[in-house]
Amino acid sequence: MNFFKRTNKPVNTDDEAQLDSYRKSGDLAVLGSLFEKYMPLIYGVCLKYLKDDEAAKDAVMAIFEELIIKVKQHNIKQFRSWVYVLSRNYCLMQLRSGKRMEQVSLDDVMESVPFLHPEENNNKEEALRALERCIEKLTEGQRLSVSLFYLEEKCYKEVADITGFTLNDVKSYIQNGKRNLKICLEKNRE
Repeated sequence: MNFFKRTNKPVNTDDEAQLDSYRKSGDLAVLGSLFEKYMPLIYGVCLKYLKDDEAAKDAVMAIFEELIIKVKQHNIKQFRSWVYVLSRNYCLMQLRSGKRMEQVSLDDVMESVPFLHPEENNNKEEALRALERCIEKLTEGQRLSVSLFYLEEKCYKEVADITGFTLNDVKSYIQNGKRNLKICLEKNRE
């Protein structure tokens, strides 16, 4: 896909007719043709807001996926201005969600205690038993949150939905549970 300039293909200038055709047929080629016409505009908007080439390209593709649904839901008078606003709003939502996302360094995630890495330990069974014993010592909220997050690989929101805890409680339970597990495992190692 060419994000930077228009192709030399003949393009139907009647956007409304293409929109109508897509709504009736559901043919993605029709929507793709219309989208391709405005791809440089969309890419430019995304690059302006996201300030990263790869993120802008990803956003262009995500906006096309949104178009597949939204074009059928909205009464669009002028596609160019509508897709501009859609692109801008998409980028703003990405920026807002990025600010709320907690940035975690790799060092914060990786534990340095050798006992926590059973593959480095000769006695894997004992390490797993110690981990199970330490998990049982956690409070109910910590045990449930840590198990769902680490063992079942659920995200914070999924853990909150499953347990009924607030998102802040889930984060706190996981952080405190992880710290308590580390302390418990270090004591067992000594």
